[in-house]
Amino acid sequence: MRVAAVAAITLVMPLAVGCGHGQSYCDAVHDHQSELGAIVSSDDRSGLLKALPIFSDLRDKAPDDVAEDWDLVVTRVRALASALTAANVDPTTYDQKDPPAGLSDDDRTAIRRAAAQLAASDTQDALARVQQEVLDVCHTSLEL
Repeated sequence: MRVAAVAAITLVMPLAVGCGHGQSYCDAVHDHQSELGAIVSSDDRSGLLKALPIFSDLRDKAPDDVAEDWDLVVTRVRALASALTAANVDPTTYDQKDPPAGLSDDDRTAIRRAAAQLAASDTQDALARVQQEVLDVCHTSLEL
């Protein structure tokens, strides 16, 4: 009987700890949900960049099983933001097919690489896992 009680506590403790961390994560998801939805649904080309602070907050509060996924997303969005900033390019008007006059080939390449990494399958897979985690743990959807 005593062994069964110890076994039960051993199995339940990680779940209780995960739920505590998960609740903070879920609170953050709910706090940011409408703002993130507005960003995603807008026609603003710089939406992902505007969502970066939200993504960073969710990454900081994420459960261990999706922390690496959030880290990848934040890293990739931040890399695009850095490339655009370094090139002194306005993300709301930048068009890779018609880049601004005077944009160097190096800056154009850096922006293109950062955008390609953001669109890469590993980033898309990470986003899908994050969305599934929010659905499973927080019982809500997160539009990304």
